[in-house]
Amino acid sequence: MVAVREEKNSEFVLVDRFLFRGNQLCIPECSLCLQIITEIHGEGHVGRDRTLQLVKASYFWPTIRKEVERYVECCRICQVSKGKATNAGLYRPLSIPTQPWTNLSMDFVLGLPRTQRGCDSIYVVVDRFSKMVHFIPCKKTTDAVKVAQLFFREIYRLRGLPSSIVSDRDTRFLNHFWRSLWKMVNTRLDFSSAYHPQTDGQTEVVNRG
Repeated sequence: MVAVREEKNSEFVLVDRFLFRGNQLCIPECSLCLQIITEIHGEGHVGRDRTLQLVKASYFWPTIRKEVERYVECCRICQVSKGKATNAGLYRPLSIPTQPWTNLSMDFVLGLPRTQRGCDSIYVVVDRFSKMVHFIPCKKTTDAVKVAQLFFREIYRLRGLPSSIVSDRDTRFLNHFWRSLWKMVNTRLDFSSAYHPQTDGQTEVVNRG
């Protein structure tokens, strides 16, 4: 465990026998570090950089980056889903929307301060035609079925059923989300590569704002 410094400007603070570095809980170098990485990465297998961002949002230990990189590199599920595909070549552009709320994109803002109702994330839905946005409170642990329920309650109830939805979430999440929407035969879910501005740039710009 990192030692507590006595200076008033120390970045480490001891609270109820727990050591904090800002908002990060300091973890001793033990098997708990691996357990934290396993649980956070296992929620969506989002890759090395995103996993590191999620872990560092709440925890700190000196070798955190090295251990996250090593774990993700050895993750069998990530290796199988990655396959031998590459990002070489040009991406096929999305069709241009012709009317509001028929072509949507969705994404999530994670790791926010927890509200009284336990929400610590935001489900973001953007209309690609009008650029209007719905911000829907949710939890980092919200699964695909509950996200589909949020979509029906907050979007479908007000805007109707879209003809396409763009998302850069991992394939397993989207499969569960799609199965929850299978009765809506006029909806098509378009996959995109994470952080690719030509497909999902509008949602990324809203998240950064």
